[in-house]
Amino acid sequence: MRAVLVLEDGTVLRGRGFGAPGTAVGEVVFTTGMVGYTESLTDPSYAGQILVFTYPLIGNYGVAPLSLRDEFGLPLHFESEGVKVEGVVVHEVCTRPSHWASAKSLDEWLRGEGVPGIWGVDTRFLVQRLRERGTMAGALAVYEEGEEPDLGELQRLARGFEYGGRNLAREVSVREPMLLRSGGGRGLVAVIDCGVKASIARSLLRRGFDVVLLPYGTPAERVVDLDPVAVVFSNGPGNPELYTEVISCARGLAEYGIPMLGICLGHQVISIALGARTYKLPYGHRGVNKPVLDVSTGRCYVTSQNHGYAVDPASLEGTGLELWFINADDGTVEGVRSEKKILCVQFHPEGSPGPNDTQWVFDYFARLVARG
Repeated sequence: MRAVLVLEDGTVLRGRGFGAPGTAVGEVVFTTGMVGYTESLTDPSYAGQILVFTYPLIGNYGVAPLSLRDEFGLPLHFESEGVKVEGVVVHEVCTRPSHWASAKSLDEWLRGEGVPGIWGVDTRFLVQRLRERGTMAGALAVYEEGEEPDLGELQRLARGFEYGGRNLAREVSVREPMLLRSGGGRGLVAVIDCGVKASIARSLLRRGFDVVLLPYGTPAERVVDLDPVAVVFSNGPGNPELYTEVISCARGLAEYGIPMLGICLGHQVISIALGARTYKLPYGHRGVNKPVLDVSTGRCYVTSQNHGYAVDPASLEGTGLELWFINADDGTVEGVRSEKKILCVQFHPEGSPGPNDTQWVFDYFARLVARG
């Protein structure tokens, strides 16, 4: 198959197609991770986006079967039950993977999921373009040899796509409450699901908490009725300022005084609920080697990140939130906390690329909850 990617500014990249034939439209973003492509492609935070991998060879260890589960029934090698990206861009795709757990190739997996991909393109040029211009929308078409898509139509589709105006969190949230039991007896943690990763739920379960995933839009009163020992606001895709129902829920729970943990989008939502503002970054932070500094200790941590929005540090005054972490590269806010038992991190402590660099955030939260 052949493929072409057209950006909203008219940039055209031609290459070979893999995965499913068809057309995908989304915000084109890049990740710098060398491994973890199955986790990235199933991360609900990538909904609405075409993902570019900067590492030149992707797919070399194949795709493990979804049937491999942990002790809680969660998928071992995926962050959700299926691929969440709109499309995939790589320099070279491996068609003959080698790994003991591999059940299929990346090409076979994406084809089965109905997701198009393009390979054989200059991903370095593409990433440089995104860094210079900022994140852009794009249209990716995968088609059979001998066919030719309408490039003008693809550019029109790209220009008409508005990532920041779509309620993507509602699309990837559970539809009904879902209870996961740990057997640890430490109480129930309610997770407001805006696109929660399986590894976040796993991190809570392994600390002895039962977990209930609640749909997007669940009001604070309904959460309180469950008598949780704590509430987690999850990661997820899209513009946090659109999610007024979740913001209202966070504001209400803060008044109840229930311990809260916000991760990525959840951090942004809680911050907005308490009076802060957010803004969109030029091209975001996506990768597994992003350094953050604890401003109280000066200690630096290597973190996994996937976000396109950030909290404005100038807006924290008067919110009751104090700055906790900053990004060592650009100084953006990476975490805040409050004396009212609220912890928020922009990075992903469950990602732990080191492999346990910031898992301690969950331990810290668990101690906070235990103090009552």
